[in-house]
Amino acid sequence: MDLDGKVAVVTGGTRGVGAGIARAFVRAGAKVVVCARRAPEVPQPGTEFVPLDVRDPEAVRRVLADLPRMDVLVNNAGGAPYRLLTAADAERHARVLELNLVAPLTVSLAAYDHLLRTKGSIVMIGSVSGGRPSPGTAAYGAAKAGLESLARSMAVEWAPGIRVNTLVVGMVRTELSHLHYGDRDGVSAVSRTVPLGRLAEPSDVGAAAVFLASDAAAYISGASLLVHGGGERPAFLDAATANKEL
Repeated sequence: MDLDGKVAVVTGGTRGVGAGIARAFVRAGAKVVVCARRAPEVPQPGTEFVPLDVRDPEAVRRVLADLPRMDVLVNNAGGAPYRLLTAADAERHARVLELNLVAPLTVSLAAYDHLLRTKGSIVMIGSVSGGRPSPGTAAYGAAKAGLESLARSMAVEWAPGIRVNTLVVGMVRTELSHLHYGDRDGVSAVSRTVPLGRLAEPSDVGAAAVFLASDAAAYISGASLLVHGGGERPAFLDAATANKEL
């Protein structure tokens, strides 16, 4: 999975999962451009930072047009606060859709000519929230479901010149984990619900992204790769009384 000489652009690449992806591409030999609204507190070795709000179409087109080359685009920028549907109006929920679905489309369209020239690839960073109920982050889940569908359509429309795939990511341990899962005990308790017994590390997501961008995945397009440690144990198994030891 050697990416020596390739140029990878990672949106939202300054912290958390995005930073892990950027580091993985650097280790694979790529030149990495990370885009975010704010610069990282500590610059990442081997990366170039470009300030960019992916929700600003004109800025996106200008920044990407200025790049001399692009081989890989990782649409990672996204996220959402915990907010029940009735706690906000539709316009506020629409902002979540804009960041997590419309912005990746904007960036992908702006990258199209670059990637067509290099026969490059796009990696969408999806979520398990797109395939199951997502109470408290319903708009985010809807956006991620749409992102996966968008990637499959892109893979057909833009073939054979550009490959497009999605990483369907589960729970990841980052510097913001406490906001989602609580203190150390909360993180440990949540980790025990994952079949592999732990949350993903950003490096796990990064390794999968490098694979999809590499020649090792040259015949993979329109795919959704699950990076979730085995998923979630069905709740009914713990509620059922059959076959339980007494």
